[in-house]
Amino acid sequence: MRLLGIYAKGMAMGAADIVPGVSGGTVAFITGIYPTLLRSIASFDIQALKLLLRGDIAGVWNHVNGRFIVALLAGIATSLLTLARAISWLLHNYPQPLWGFFFGLIGASALLLLRQVPHWQWRQISALLLGVVVAVAVGLLPRAGFIEGYTGVFLAGFIAICAMILPGISGSFILVLLGMYSTILAALKGFDIPVLVVFTFGAAAGLMTFSRILQWLMDHYFGVTVALLTGFLFGSLSIVWPWKRVLEWIAGSDGELKPARQWPVLPDEFLARTGEDPMVAVCVVLAFVGFLLIWLIDRRWGRLQIEST
Repeated sequence: MRLLGIYAKGMAMGAADIVPGVSGGTVAFITGIYPTLLRSIASFDIQALKLLLRGDIAGVWNHVNGRFIVALLAGIATSLLTLARAISWLLHNYPQPLWGFFFGLIGASALLLLRQVPHWQWRQISALLLGVVVAVAVGLLPRAGFIEGYTGVFLAGFIAICAMILPGISGSFILVLLGMYSTILAALKGFDIPVLVVFTFGAAAGLMTFSRILQWLMDHYFGVTVALLTGFLFGSLSIVWPWKRVLEWIAGSDGELKPARQWPVLPDEFLARTGEDPMVAVCVVLAFVGFLLIWLIDRRWGRLQIEST
C-alpha cells in the first residue's frame, strides 16, 4: 500500500471516530486495511521488545510495520485536529443528513464486502446473521451495572477497546452499556491519573489480546469471519439510521444530556416526537452520495477487497 493511501484511510478513520456510534474499525474494514491493521497491532510482541532492548531500532520498525502504523496514525491525528470542529458542528446542527451520509456509505460497503466471502453455506449465513443481531443489540440494550473499583475500570478498558476495533460497534457505546461512561468521562475531566492509567492498561491488554484472536480467525476461518464482520456492518445501520427515538439519556462532557440509547423510527414519528424537520429529501440524497462514493471508488480502483500483508 502507498503511504498516501494509508494516510487518507487514517483520515477517514479519524473522521468516523469523531461521530458517536461510528467505529474507526468500520472504516478500516470497508477500506480493506483491516487484516493489515490487526497484524500490525499484534506485532507489538515479545520479539519487538527483544529487538528494542538490543537497540535494533530498524528491526523494530520493520517488525511492527512502522511505515503503515505511522502513516495511519498521522491520518487519524490530522482528522482529529482539523475535522473535529466541522464534524461536531454538523452533528449538532444537521445530525440527520450526516447520519444519512454514513448510512449510504456503510450500506454500500457492506453490500460490496459480501462478495469477499468465498462460499455461502450455513456457517457463513449463521455468522452474518449473528453479526447483525449483535450490532443491533449494542445500540438497543439497556445500561447495566458493572464491577466497581479498579478491577471494573481495567475490564471496561479491555472490553471497550475490543469493541472499538470491531467494525460496526462503537467503544463509547460499550462503556455506556457497562455503566462506566460517566466514570471514565469524570476521570478525563478531573485528570484522575490512577483511573486513567488502569483504564489504559486494560485497553492495551484488550488490544493486544483481541487483535491476535481476530488475526487467527481471519487466517483460519476467513469466510466465516468476514461474514460475521459484514454482519456487524449491516447491523450498525440501525445505529446510523437518521431518525431515532431516545430511550435513555446520559450526561456528556459539557454537562448536557446526550442520547445513550435510541430506537430507529420512521421520519413521521420522528417529526411527531421531536417537532424537528426530518429532512427526508436531504437525507436520501446524502445517503445516495455515500453509496455512490463507495461505488465510484470500487469502479476506479477495482473490486473493493480486504488487503492482506
